[in-house]
Amino acid sequence: MYTKSIELFERAQQSIPGGVNSPVRAFKSVGGTPVFMKSAKGTYLYDADGNKYIDYIASWGPMILGHAYEPVVKAIQEKALGSTSFGAPTELEIEMAELIISMVPNVDLVRMVSSGTEACMSAIRLARGYTGRNKIIKFEGHYHGHADSFLVKAGSGVATLDIQTVPGVTAGVANDTLTAPYNDLEAVQQLVATHKGEIAAIIVEPVAGNMGCVLPEPGFHEGLRKLCDEEGIVFIFDEVMTGFRLGAGGAQAALNINADLVTYGKVIGGGMPVGAFGGKKEIMQHIAPLGNVYQAGTLSGNPIAMIAGFTMLTELKNNPSIYTELADKTEYLHKGLQDALTEWGEEPFRINRFGSMISVHFSDFPVVDFTSAAAANNQFFNKYFHAMLKRGIYLPPSAFESWFLNNALTYADLDETIAKTKESLAEITVPVP
Repeated sequence: MYTKSIELFERAQQSIPGGVNSPVRAFKSVGGTPVFMKSAKGTYLYDADGNKYIDYIASWGPMILGHAYEPVVKAIQEKALGSTSFGAPTELEIEMAELIISMVPNVDLVRMVSSGTEACMSAIRLARGYTGRNKIIKFEGHYHGHADSFLVKAGSGVATLDIQTVPGVTAGVANDTLTAPYNDLEAVQQLVATHKGEIAAIIVEPVAGNMGCVLPEPGFHEGLRKLCDEEGIVFIFDEVMTGFRLGAGGAQAALNINADLVTYGKVIGGGMPVGAFGGKKEIMQHIAPLGNVYQAGTLSGNPIAMIAGFTMLTELKNNPSIYTELADKTEYLHKGLQDALTEWGEEPFRINRFGSMISVHFSDFPVVDFTSAAAANNQFFNKYFHAMLKRGIYLPPSAFESWFLNNALTYADLDETIAKTKESLAEITVPVP
């Protein structure tokens, strides 16, 4: 069934560390051989062996309209004829920035970069330069890319691979990164009090997606906003996952919370390698060449990424009903999975959902932070993952990752996913003779 993928993985390990270019792809957490993809269209993935899958990763979020969305593909093809890179400014960069500003609250200026990691790294540097302070607060299990300061108690692949301490991250960097449990406002208040006048920024995934989907508790973000106002701390929303997914205005609009800076990743390039950070003019004007906080990149504002993102975001802005459709489909899937798991009854579970983000946690207690996410029966999730995979349902290969729905999914696809869940659960619990 996976003959070609097995061959490709063996070959890849001879030239690529671990055979993959991003750790979670290695299937180390769930076991088995990673599936090598060849193409995708709409909501379907096709692997090197010709197997077809219903996709619940959506390239880790950005494929909101589905894979190979025709207007985006056509725009990329036409733009590529005029060159793939200039290393000089273009009018399209202005149009893209204007589009983002028109859709997102509290963004006066935007700087394009080449990845979500770069966006978050740059936002932190800007916050430090703006405040003259060094320390930051992040949350356990949140992942903001692989810059040194973000790898302290991080989620995503770091959690998946159970890496407790990342070699190469210096003690000085680690000492400047303070961590608190997500949804624990009192813990953050204590950190701020202990390090009075030293905190440059608090960075948060507004709806966590790198320890599974974990929602903010009522009042949590409001409390963080108030604390940042009182202490002169820059409040950063990492919207690499939530931006333009939870609504045209992202999590800021969905949660009615004003951030000082916001970061984006591949979503603003329709899945192309791209990122951006933006926010209030009084802070953003400290970025070079206006100010002395330096950030640069040859491929920042790359025309291919810009046209892909501009085309997709324009579609989302002009058709806000897409978000209602996505939320309705996700709710439908939630109910179907809930009914299937309840009927089965062999393992306690919790389903977390916000907009078009959802995840299943095999746990008998609410999953509200990294500790509770890690305490779930993630070994059972691994069995569930493989049972679904062989039935043509492609879930994130880690219990510590959110599922992302795309609007190409039909209700028939959702019904099939629910039916395959019932089949998978029955298979997993068949007694061994």
